[in-house]
Amino acid sequence: MQAYRFRLDLQLFNQEKTEKATPKKRQESRKKGQVAKSADLPGAFILLFVFASFFMLGGYYRQHIFGLFHSLFEDWLLLQVTPQNMMNLLMNVLMKCLIMLIPIFAIVMVIGVVGNVVQFGFLFTGEPLKMQLKKLNPIEGFKRIFSMRSLVEFLKSILKVAIIAILVYVTVINEWDNLLVLSMQPIERIFSFAAGLTVKLGILIGAVLAVLAYFDYMYQRYEHEKSIKMSKQDIKDEYKKTEGDPLIKSRIRERQRKMALQRMMQEVPKADVVITNPTHFAIALKYDVEKMDAPTIVAKGMDHVALRIKEIAKEHGVITMENKPLARALYERAEIGDTIPGDLFQAVAEVLAYVYKMKGRV
Repeated sequence: MQAYRFRLDLQLFNQEKTEKATPKKRQESRKKGQVAKSADLPGAFILLFVFASFFMLGGYYRQHIFGLFHSLFEDWLLLQVTPQNMMNLLMNVLMKCLIMLIPIFAIVMVIGVVGNVVQFGFLFTGEPLKMQLKKLNPIEGFKRIFSMRSLVEFLKSILKVAIIAILVYVTVINEWDNLLVLSMQPIERIFSFAAGLTVKLGILIGAVLAVLAYFDYMYQRYEHEKSIKMSKQDIKDEYKKTEGDPLIKSRIRERQRKMALQRMMQEVPKADVVITNPTHFAIALKYDVEKMDAPTIVAKGMDHVALRIKEIAKEHGVITMENKPLARALYERAEIGDTIPGDLFQAVAEVLAYVYKMKGRV
């Protein structure tokens, strides 16, 4: 029976975007204007706070509305119709409307800015305004129209309309008895009731839409995090771009290590003594009474490096002495270029005295 073998490229699994975005990826997406935001959140809070301002600043609005209509009808009845007078009347009406609407303008501006800053902070970028040819591609356009995001946005709109309709229906039913007798009430009472009902509905709808907008923001955050996910290969490529190719870096480190080792070996012939373990450690010491306060380690190593230090010392006539405790202590407690630790002065002094004595015999 013939066996069939299929070749599988494991790199395909690295292309799955399963990893969280790196800080660099997030920064690049932010520069492009790709941030988690809900367009409904500022609008919902604007609606809520505007109607709340009607409740809190009712006296202000009532005063300016009455003043506007009183001035308008009084001036209209007594006004001599001329182009100049009509222009003055129009400017007067516009100014009164502007003053009346100042709180609304302020709320829209402040909430519009704060509502976006709270979501993604301060962001100034012209990247979304740039001309992109792929946006003119009809195929891509159809994909966006019939995408899952478009379906979600459609369902959100249906849900909002349904909720608003239910709220209006429930509110009207609750006020149905008052509505039936409203025609028999004075004009002031009708106006007050209509204004109160409108403000109540506006605050209620604004509050519900704000809650929905919050959940929409959480959904947008989830979608944004999903859209900027990276594959393992993406992370590797980014690391190579920012930190350099790991293989090249390892070669550079290896080269640096070899150069450092070569410089260290060049100092071994200048040493006074090499203290050994004898097989595991080797430490080369040098002491110049005129230039040094204490003996200094000029080279050290273990295993094959220690063997090389001893070979170079033998080639250049540097005395090698075996002292296991001292060799191990010097290797573990001091680095190349350091003076020996103070508590080892006595042991090293005895070794150097013996070395100097041997050199004196020669």
